[in-house]
Amino acid sequence: MSALLPFLVVLLVIAVAAYHRWSLAVFCAVAAAALVAVGLSGLAPIANWIVAGLLAVVVLPLLLTPIRQNLVTAPLLKFYTKILPPLSDTERTALEAGTVGFEGELFSGAPDWQQLLSQPKPTLTAEEQAFLDGPVEEACRMTNDWETTHVHADLEPQVWEFLKKNKFFGMIIPKEYGGLGFSALAHHKVIQKLSSISSVLSSTVGVPNSLGPAELLLHYGTEAQKRHYLPRLADGREIPCFALTGPTAGSDATSLPDFGIVCEGEWHGARVLGVKLTFDKRYITLAPVATVIGLAFRLYDPNRLLSDEPDRGITLALIPRETPGLHIGRRHFPLNCTFMNGPLHGKEVFLPLSQLIGGEEYVGHGWRMLVECLSVGRAITLPSTSSGGVKIAAAATGAYARIRKQFGLSIGRFEGVEEALARIAGNTYAISALAQATAAAVDRGEKPAVPSAIAKYHTTEMAREVCRDAMDVHGGKGVILGPSNYLGRSWQAAPISITVEGANIMTRSLMIFGQGAIRCHPWVLKEMQAALHPDPAIRLREFDINLFGHIGFAISNAVRSLWMGFTFAAFGKAPGDDYTRRFYRRLNRYSANLALVADTSMLTLGGKLKFKEKLSGRLGDVLSQLYIASAMLKRYEDEGRPVSERPLLAWAFHDSVFKIENALSGALRNYPIRPVGWLLWLLVFPLGRRAQAPSDRLGHRAGALLMSPSDARDRLIDGVFLSPCENNPAGRVNAALAAAVLAEPVERKFQKAIKGGEITALDAQQQLVEAVNRGLITAEEKLQLEELRRLTWDAISVDDFEHEDLVAASLVRGEKSGDTRRAA
Repeated sequence: MSALLPFLVVLLVIAVAAYHRWSLAVFCAVAAAALVAVGLSGLAPIANWIVAGLLAVVVLPLLLTPIRQNLVTAPLLKFYTKILPPLSDTERTALEAGTVGFEGELFSGAPDWQQLLSQPKPTLTAEEQAFLDGPVEEACRMTNDWETTHVHADLEPQVWEFLKKNKFFGMIIPKEYGGLGFSALAHHKVIQKLSSISSVLSSTVGVPNSLGPAELLLHYGTEAQKRHYLPRLADGREIPCFALTGPTAGSDATSLPDFGIVCEGEWHGARVLGVKLTFDKRYITLAPVATVIGLAFRLYDPNRLLSDEPDRGITLALIPRETPGLHIGRRHFPLNCTFMNGPLHGKEVFLPLSQLIGGEEYVGHGWRMLVECLSVGRAITLPSTSSGGVKIAAAATGAYARIRKQFGLSIGRFEGVEEALARIAGNTYAISALAQATAAAVDRGEKPAVPSAIAKYHTTEMAREVCRDAMDVHGGKGVILGPSNYLGRSWQAAPISITVEGANIMTRSLMIFGQGAIRCHPWVLKEMQAALHPDPAIRLREFDINLFGHIGFAISNAVRSLWMGFTFAAFGKAPGDDYTRRFYRRLNRYSANLALVADTSMLTLGGKLKFKEKLSGRLGDVLSQLYIASAMLKRYEDEGRPVSERPLLAWAFHDSVFKIENALSGALRNYPIRPVGWLLWLLVFPLGRRAQAPSDRLGHRAGALLMSPSDARDRLIDGVFLSPCENNPAGRVNAALAAAVLAEPVERKFQKAIKGGEITALDAQQQLVEAVNRGLITAEEKLQLEELRRLTWDAISVDDFEHEDLVAASLVRGEKSGDTRRAA
């Protein structure tokens, strides 16, 4: 046994060095010291010398840079360049666009949590808060979603004018150009609140402040373009749209069939050099009312009027609505969500070069421009819309579940309903934290390509689940459309968010891990760039540094995964308080797991990995849930670690880690190379899977928070339109909660008297009168119960209509005129 001691000592030093990521030199020094100690003990001298010799033969050449580069790095570099998967211009642009923030730490296997926690708490300026409390509140009060969607199929004219007058379309435009110059956080808060009353309202405001002419001009426009268009966009004189998607180029936007030919033409009476455009676009939000159209197309210069290159690549232009040859089509009708959306097309539409965004300098750079701007817009608009939708759903559903009674009991007390309420509460907590996190990243100057894809995919998917649960709890109240219904349009519109700005299937299976594996990895992109460097000496030197950094990184994550799997991540340095420290430790484990499996997948599958979309999707889920859990912990810290929020944080966190282990399990059980999958399983799950879905006890605590007024509930639903006015039935139901809770003791006393035979009247009102006369309740309590009945009736009422009210107005007009033509 003593003969094995030197081997065990070196293995232990290797494990400790790998776990703590010591340099090779430090490892050698510690290992040598350990072997000297073994030698001085007199135990196994021969074995000790053998181990020391083996260590010297293996390690010393690696410490000597010239020897390492010639014997090891050079052959590996030659092999690497052969297996390096070719990248298309599209993929290269996507990889190089954007920045890497804290998501890079989550890919490291040992996140630096201080980097996250040191970020300042996102806050609004006084001006931004005043805008939310003033114009945004007023816009919500003015908007009647039933009238918008069923009667007018549009926002009412006075709402449009109000939005223009108060510069809602210019939130991202700096004040120097006449805009509001708001932060991304304010942008997020505005969209969140607007979406809680009407998705038509929020999308109408969101699109001009997202990917479109304003943002593109801000980043790439010429000074003349900025001076002309930005003030007009800010005050609503110009309504923008951006035309990217076409019938044959949706997610594959780089295969645009729309083209422009460089030529001379007439523009405002002068002969100028420009572009003749032919295009066919659809699904373009605001196209029916747009006055300036942003267009993506492929530019060709067959006569070499601009350069010697005939195919100049994807380019962006601005087309005024009145331009000859531009045709705005009829409206699309996206699932009864009547925001302005439609097709447009043009044939040989001439524009001068001055209408190209950024001018001639940015010809051919359109795809990069779109990718960089899309990461910002995707980080705010749809996550904020989802956040507003789930918050109002949580507020109304929790109140409804307390007010609505069956079998003499609030329906929220039934365990089946309670289970749905817990999911609503937990998912709302996660969505709101994630939406705020990506907005804060934009305010820090990041272009969060990977986090924005995570936020877009997961907020819209979770919002759909929240809406489904809310519909189940409301039952008939949720399915009968009308002015009293506050869920039906959201349920109808949920798939819209799923499909736009990159379909969710594509976002999950291709984008999140596809970009994250290279962009967020500390070594892979550096290795790729080093291997492609034109200078041989620099290429070898840089590849050597990154290669051995990567090797040490991989060994470290294997050791960390195994150790934390055996100990269930119960040990190790972590921030937080006594309650959350275990959460950070578990995320440390899953970060190491992700890095290990991702590294192994890139090594064993190479270029084939991008075609393994199921594997990519599952690993993307791991990265996503790590980011979501981090956002929730940051929110908890920013709020001052409120004890009352712990059920929400715990439910959402356990849901996330359960999804992480489920995704890792699915990836390893279905790993394309089975022996590799088995080995990874031993490292990732040495004692099997242990994460569980949130418990029933935890679900009870989370669901109960929605049904009782509290500071935790107020924080969860903060930022949405809750004013109990006529056009806000969800706000009225939420406002009724406090009164319903206060009246419950009186109601129980009253119902007990009825069941006990002390009240004999059958009519509901007469029962109250008899109860007062018999001294069972006071006159004040009678008024309280009458108010409770009024609030309850308002909460449970549904609408009904005359048949004629539901027949399309255009059909009614056609019948009266004898013309019943069917629309093509």
